[in-house]
Amino acid sequence: MKFGLSFASSVGTDPSTALEIARIAEEVGFDSVWGGEHVVFPATIDSKYPYSADGAVPATKDTVIPDPLIWLAYVAAAAPTLRLGTCILILPQRNPVVLAKELATLDHLSGGRVELGIGVGWMKEEFDALGVPWEQRGKRTDEYVAAMRTIWSGQDVEFHGDFVDFEPLTSTPPPAQGANIPIVVGGDTPAALRRAARLADGYFPGESSPRLLGELIGRLREECERQERDAAEIEVSGLFVSHLGDPQKGIEIMTEIGVSRAMIPAFFFADEGGFDRLRTFGEEHILPNT
Repeated sequence: MKFGLSFASSVGTDPSTALEIARIAEEVGFDSVWGGEHVVFPATIDSKYPYSADGAVPATKDTVIPDPLIWLAYVAAAAPTLRLGTCILILPQRNPVVLAKELATLDHLSGGRVELGIGVGWMKEEFDALGVPWEQRGKRTDEYVAAMRTIWSGQDVEFHGDFVDFEPLTSTPPPAQGANIPIVVGGDTPAALRRAARLADGYFPGESSPRLLGELIGRLREECERQERDAAEIEVSGLFVSHLGDPQKGIEIMTEIGVSRAMIPAFFFADEGGFDRLRTFGEEHILPNT
């Protein structure tokens, strides 16, 4: 079992705590740190957050959400063994050619440690504020992935799609991982499962209930079979939320249902004394299982 510290960027939010949380994570056996994304929170949000019962987003205007790529670049040198992931980056809000450059640069400088977790977004108001079309964002997401992989693949490459179109070009530096920067698809919807089976190296659903998470993993395997793909090629990450009372049992349950990386939300370690508890948690439950 691998362990990721998810949403770390929303807990280590200033220069010192960002470095500290990454260093502790590395010290106690985490394999990766992850940053979430929202560019803005409009004052009025009618869109329903898909991971809460009442549709309300668990954040306020005071919640600090750094840009994940800049945050990961900042902590990368402080914890040189950790993989650097986004959980998730809202891909259709980005310019894929510019994003390909940013990710390649981070991957190059970090020695090939980037994992790109992507989603299509749930907040229409944020898309509106950014001037990005809400419609067909799923199709744009698929095409953006293809375009970025093309850019990462070599020199004088070209791409001609419905949303991205460029003549032969070269972007440097190339990623240390080449065109194989892992793509991790987030989401619980049928469309997300189809996307994961079609193009992903990893899958990270938002569901944390072991029963429902197991059902999603089963549906992913069925979708892979429909698309004639080996489901074992897709690494599954799962939120480790309901197991904190008995972490060892939780690790056993997540292993049984097919989770390869337990994602520990950094929010559990956000209050006073939280970093000490993070170190203790890692020493007692991560190091013995890695």
